[in-house]
Amino acid sequence: MADFCLISRRTLTPMEYDVFRFHFLLGADWKLCCCRLHIDRGTFFHTVYRIEQKLGRVFRELEPYSLFPLDEYFGGTMSNDLDSRHCSRRALSIRAPSRILRPPVGQSAA
Repeated sequence: MADFCLISRRTLTPMEYDVFRFHFLLGADWKLCCCRLHIDRGTFFHTVYRIEQKLGRVFRELEPYSLFPLDEYFGGTMSNDLDSRHCSRRALSIRAPSRILRPPVGQSAA
């Protein structure tokens, strides 16, 4: 997460970073972003497309490892609901070890 934010701040212009922070990180819709940043709707969406293009390229070409998956960073949805497949967990039986390992106890030379 820190890499994602630091790379974004380093790559984007101050105005682009403000749009990125409000829209992508804080989840504000376009109306709130336009009101807060004093820009019109067209400028906002052109800035969003430019941000996606710039950061997509930077995240893809990042060395030594690129940040993936890009679609989850820009198009993923967040929810607090757990998926049903994550909730159905089987109870695992715990077997007692067949042999107990005991470390050797040495005599102290005093």
